Amino acid sequence: MFDYTLIHWLTFLTAAVLLNLSPGPDIAFILGQTAKGGSKAGFAAMFGIWTGAGAHVVLAAVGLSAILATSALAFSIVKWVGAGYLIWLGISALRSKGGGLVGEAGPRKSSNGKIFRQGVLVCVLNPKVAIFFLAFLPQFIVDGAGPAWAQLVLHGSLIIVVAAFIEPPLVMLGAKLAETLRNNKKLGLWLDRGLGALFVSLGLRLAFSEK
Repeated sequence: MFDYTLIHWLTFLTAAVLLNLSPGPDIAFILGQTAKGGSKAGFAAMFGIWTGAGAHVVLAAVGLSAILATSALAFSIVKWVGAGYLIWLGISALRSKGGGLVGEAGPRKSSNGKIFRQGVLVCVLNPKVAIFFLAFLPQFIVDGAGPAWAQLVLHGSLIIVVAAFIEPPLVMLGAKLAETLRNNKKLGLWLDRGLGALFVSLGLRLAFSEK
């Protein structure tokens, strides 16, 4: 069971690394929350994103994600909800007065649970992630290597494991940057604007995307 060649693993791990390094709502949310609340907030956002990704892996493994791939209505509903949520996050940042991104009194410790839940929603409400897992993971199913669902869960989980080696260093670096930003409110204001514009653009791109 799970008997794969070296070429299989090299191909999969290379793809997984590139996937985790690609910019998108997930990375933007993690780095934005890191700058806003420090490393603890960043890790809360990161764990939320991972939880959402894990949900997509499970959905792909049991075949429920196929609904999004075959039903235009289901895809549209999830797409518009996810786009609306991203745009709402972006508008909130755009309306801030410079303290929204980095805060004014250092990292905040009381909202990590909320940040975690937001991270889950950012990931789960992106139907493109579901479609990606459904299209990407089956390419690494090997006949005779085990049940298809088990291979899907294995490879999907490994994508999250790869993220565990890439994203924590980004959170730590982002937390150090946040300390600098707290001493420069004007720069924090512009970064708030930049992050807000990024989330709005990502939301609009998702809203007008096709399957």
